[in-house]
Amino acid sequence: MLPRQLRVEQFGDYPPEARALAVAHIDLLRRMPTILAASLLREVIGYDWKFPAERMQIDGQLRYCTSLPPEQLRALFAGFGQIHLDTKLEDVDWVKEPMLFSERLTAWLWSSHQIDAFRTAAVDYAAKVSQANPTQAPKMRRLGIAVIGQGVEQAAFRLFRKLRPQGVYLSGVDPANGLQTLVDAVSARAAAQPVPFGHWYIDGGPALMAGSQVTTVSYEALQPVRSRLLKRMQQVIQSGSGGPELLETTLVTISPEQLGMSGAGRDSVLDHFEVSLFTQGSGTQIFSTTFVMWAAREALRRAAPVTLLAHFTPRQRQLPMNELIEGRSTGLELDPEGSLLDADMAAYYTWLDQQQLPYAEESSCLVWFEGHNEAVAIGPGMPRGTESSTAGNLRQVLEWLT
Repeated sequence: MLPRQLRVEQFGDYPPEARALAVAHIDLLRRMPTILAASLLREVIGYDWKFPAERMQIDGQLRYCTSLPPEQLRALFAGFGQIHLDTKLEDVDWVKEPMLFSERLTAWLWSSHQIDAFRTAAVDYAAKVSQANPTQAPKMRRLGIAVIGQGVEQAAFRLFRKLRPQGVYLSGVDPANGLQTLVDAVSARAAAQPVPFGHWYIDGGPALMAGSQVTTVSYEALQPVRSRLLKRMQQVIQSGSGGPELLETTLVTISPEQLGMSGAGRDSVLDHFEVSLFTQGSGTQIFSTTFVMWAAREALRRAAPVTLLAHFTPRQRQLPMNELIEGRSTGLELDPEGSLLDADMAAYYTWLDQQQLPYAEESSCLVWFEGHNEAVAIGPGMPRGTESSTAGNLRQVLEWLT
């Protein structure tokens, strides 16, 4: 089917807000090349469960395209229109299943040696849309915090090796009541500048109490959800039919309600986000360190928060994958030292993800070795590649950064 053949009733299975958005812009969709129309609908179909930052991007793209006169619109779409599509792709219902279409499109672009042409068209299109919708500076300096090494008495390697060149290595930090101090700081920032999904606290264990304006995600609190998902994965694997493709389809199509996430007071946007952490991440269902790293990455990428606290806790030791999925191990053995190694690198990746956001040069980052006097602080005014043994508590360090 070609975009010009789109009909309103084809959006009947979309969630309410997504359906209304697609119908309101059906004339624009009809004028798009198939590749671009399917790509846009891949975002639109999940509009009801998008974060405000994601909605702004979709709305801005539609607003910009709608504002262009016909000749400029044709020029904007020209790069996508030059890409030849396989006839098998045209058989995919890209309106109902835009994600499936995108997956098969990627494979086709690589096999037909058109991936470079697609990338060029996509980059040019994104640049023009972005230029027409400039991002406003956050109302407070963006702050990322990572806490690593819970339960480790002494690190067996040099901590913060990747991060030290970016800021100040601190060796005189008072660790007293450290984690609670950081959680309280996140709550205070959220109270001072309340923004929906603008302040996050992600914990690999049980989360401490945070303010009502803080989006809190806890690996331990999601244990029932993980168990139900692992059981479904186990059923697919043991069925012996479908292979990895069936497992992937099962994960992509599963809903929060199917995993017991329903009832009064639940936030459907957050529910869908938490489910996506387990269905789209690799190892997030099993290892707490992987979960926290992926959750922090996705929160930064999708919600663009001004505050993020990621608390890494010890993960379970590595076991054969079948045992991990089936839960056949008789006791949960933790690996604090190995977890510290994971979290030290994950903290670096979290900082890199923060650097991808607008106004990154004005943002700050703190990584603390939990229970110890070691930390690294990065931000404007913090001299890069330096060390300091000056005594101070974490509250004072945060004041230096913000």
